[in-house]
Amino acid sequence: MSSEPRDSSPRPDSLPDLRYVRELAKVLRQNDLDEIEIESGEHRVLLRRNTGLEAAPVAARPVVYEAPAAVPAAVAAAAAPAAPATAPAAGTFITSPFVGTFYRSAGPDTPSFVEVGTTVQRNQTLCIVEAMKLFNELEAEFPCVIEEILLENAKPVEYGAKLFRVRKL
Repeated sequence: MSSEPRDSSPRPDSLPDLRYVRELAKVLRQNDLDEIEIESGEHRVLLRRNTGLEAAPVAARPVVYEAPAAVPAAVAAAAAPAAPATAPAAGTFITSPFVGTFYRSAGPDTPSFVEVGTTVQRNQTLCIVEAMKLFNELEAEFPCVIEEILLENAKPVEYGAKLFRVRKL
């Protein structure tokens, strides 16, 4: 065994590691700061103290999953058991970049960001995923058409969960 001390402090290259976020929250409280924002590579963390105002949305990069190209029906039927009726069709999916709560609109009395059939431009807001009291806007990384919304409003979402089935333009 090595006698060297192990550095267990979080590093920016491990964002969004929960331990790192907790350490940032500690710094926020200890220094009586209103806000801390850290960006490292493709990760961005914004912590804002609850000031009684609704938190401003934070842009997050959604994870995009492209299903493999379709195989002939006879080969697919012979190779795999039947999929459940609720399974989404093959295609391109936009998935959640983290665990949280999925919201289709900015508030209960506001319209949804997108509906089935909506043509979306790059950087257009698709939804909000609330994580640790932060409201993160997920934006489209490419132009597309929303073919299916795979999750109900205000439902919990896991990391990598499919949120939208889309067709790239």
